[in-house]
Amino acid sequence: MAYQDITVGVDQRVCTITLNRPDRLNAWTERMEREMREAVLAAEADEQVRAIVVTGAGRGFCAGADMDILEAGVAAGGAEPEAAPPPAADALQGLARNYAWRFSYLLQVQKPVFAAINGPIAGIGLCMALFCDFRYMAEGQKMTTAFAKRGLIAEHGASWMLPRLVGVTHALDLLMSARTLVTAEAAQIGLVKALPVDGFLAAVQTVARELVHSASPRSIGVIKRQVYDGLFQDLDQAWRRADADMAASFASEDFKEGVAHFLEKRPPNFSGR
Repeated sequence: MAYQDITVGVDQRVCTITLNRPDRLNAWTERMEREMREAVLAAEADEQVRAIVVTGAGRGFCAGADMDILEAGVAAGGAEPEAAPPPAADALQGLARNYAWRFSYLLQVQKPVFAAINGPIAGIGLCMALFCDFRYMAEGQKMTTAFAKRGLIAEHGASWMLPRLVGVTHALDLLMSARTLVTAEAAQIGLVKALPVDGFLAAVQTVARELVHSASPRSIGVIKRQVYDGLFQDLDQAWRRADADMAASFASEDFKEGVAHFLEKRPPNFSGR
C-alpha cells in the first residue's frame, strides 16, 4: 500500500512504521492517523510480523498536531478540523467499547507495539505513545503534554492512561504544568526507558525482535489482552478469564514447543498457534 505521511518496512519479524513529515517534526495530521492505523492493523494480520515499532523520520518523533490544523480550529470557532470521526463505541458492548477510541485500538492489537521516541514528542504524539505497550526514548530528548499551555485539556485518553503509567501525582504535574522534561526524568518516573542516541532505532528493533523470538507469540497476545482487559475488570473476572486462558494454552502448539525446546536445550521455534 502506498502511504504519504508514513513509511512502513518489515525486517526479521519486526514491522517499523515511521511517521514521515520530517520538515514539520512529523506533526500529526488526519492522514497520518488514518495511515498509521491501517499499517498497524495490516501488521497485526501479517503472520510474518510479530512486533511493531513506531518511530519518527528526521530529528523528531512527533511535535503534536500540525499548527496549521490548530489555527484552522481557532478560525472555525473552536471546532477541531480534520479530526478523526467519532468512534462507534455506542454500538459496541462490554470491553470492546474501551478499544474503539482514537488510540486505544493499540491496546487490542495482539502483537507488542513499541514507541521508539527518537526526538521531541508533544501533545497528540505523546498521547499516541501512551497507548503503545513500550516506550523507549533516545537520551537527551524532550517531551511535553502541551495541552494546558494551548488553553486545552488532557485529550485523547491521556487523563486515563497517564496516571496508570506514572501515578496520579506525576500525571497531574505533566498535564497541568505542560512543562518540558527530558529523557532522564521521563525514565525516572517510569514513563520511558532510555537508550543511547547512537544506534537508537536499531536498539529498539533488537529489543522487540528478542522479545518475540524468546517468548511464544500466542502467549504474548493473550497476556497483553489479559493486562489491558484487567484494567476494566475486577479480580474475580480477571482470575476466571485467566483460568480459561490457561486451559486453552495447554492445548496449543506453542505450549508443546515451549516444553520441547526447554527439554531439548535448543532455541524455540514458536508457531504462534
